[in-house]
Amino acid sequence: MAKKTSVSPLAPAAFPALQPVEGVRFATVAAGVRYRGRDDVMLAQLDPGTVLAGVFTTSSTRAAPVLDCEEKIGGASEAGAVILVNSGNANAFTGGRGREAVSAITDAAARACDVPHARVFTSSTGVIGEPLPFDRITAHLDTLAKALSPDGIAAAARAIMTTDTFAKGAGATVDLGGKTVTISGIAKGSGMIAPDMATMLVYIFTDARIGQADLQDMVSRQNARTFNCITVDGDTSTSDTMLVAATGASGVDVTGDAGFEAALHKVMLDLAHQVVRDGEGATKFVEIRVSGAVNDKDARRHALSIANSPLVKTAIAGEDPNWGRVVMAVGKSGAEADRDQLSIRFGDVPVAEKGWVSPDYDEAAAARHMKEQSIFITVDIGLGEGAATVWTCDLTHGYIDINADYRS
Repeated sequence: MAKKTSVSPLAPAAFPALQPVEGVRFATVAAGVRYRGRDDVMLAQLDPGTVLAGVFTTSSTRAAPVLDCEEKIGGASEAGAVILVNSGNANAFTGGRGREAVSAITDAAARACDVPHARVFTSSTGVIGEPLPFDRITAHLDTLAKALSPDGIAAAARAIMTTDTFAKGAGATVDLGGKTVTISGIAKGSGMIAPDMATMLVYIFTDARIGQADLQDMVSRQNARTFNCITVDGDTSTSDTMLVAATGASGVDVTGDAGFEAALHKVMLDLAHQVVRDGEGATKFVEIRVSGAVNDKDARRHALSIANSPLVKTAIAGEDPNWGRVVMAVGKSGAEADRDQLSIRFGDVPVAEKGWVSPDYDEAAAARHMKEQSIFITVDIGLGEGAATVWTCDLTHGYIDINADYRS
């Protein structure tokens, strides 16, 4: 499998020092699912009483692990639970063999970790259409179970990487009633990123106490504002999975707590941005803000049309303030727009106003903004109060280099 040869220029300086979450332990192993010489399987064991919420790809060709997780996610939480992830093979488009692989892995994990089969959640990421050599995973489950440690989250983040150039982690602590609640999460994703809930996997852990239904509502609400607002290439993965586990170990009930939800949002948005910053071949991080649409739904359609346009993304890669391509993307979005009401800014530079070039347009200033690593495109549709923000990256030749020989 082709890999990037260098770390993304948009990467953070280092993996963050995440706080251990009581009730969660991690282990990793090099199982040789596809890669050689690196850990490629991650196991997380969760204490009894942990509740899990999840959101998953809406792809019509969802992978076998996704279908299995969807069936289990709302189940009882009295027993412990396990999250088991492999990289290198997506176990997608593998028919009955895919279901057999999931069953074999979950059975083995249930035995090794002494949890019910229904409390084992698996994910697979990597090449689509190749049978998963699940025996390479099951052979290591006893070893993984014996190696579990509360300090293993950074290694877990590395083990789930595919074309990622850096491991992704984010965390937060929040003081509620004099007690500290911890949130720590990891993610992987670099290409095939246009979540509709990219190959994208996200696992977030907290010691907060909350019911499953309330946690699910919170996660779904914040997913719509974070992971569902990013795109690298407009392609939705067969394997997108986000699981959020609340162990309850802190004893702090966060049901309906705005402070906890704000902290969860912060962690989710940080991880979502890191996925974009590691977009395959990316050199620019791009925020697109749309206002003045008829409604928020239309604003989102306009924003994603701009973010997914190869012409817009290549102009950004070439540091060309070609606002005509933004006009094009708005026009093709299918959402309501009026050419003569449209206004556009690159950074703080007005480039178009009310359907025409701004009288204050400064080409040199716009070009200077395009040379920055973080690009801001603001569009006012001029028709209403609808607004949306999405995040993307540029499209460079590096994307082709990575994906042209992805399976080799």
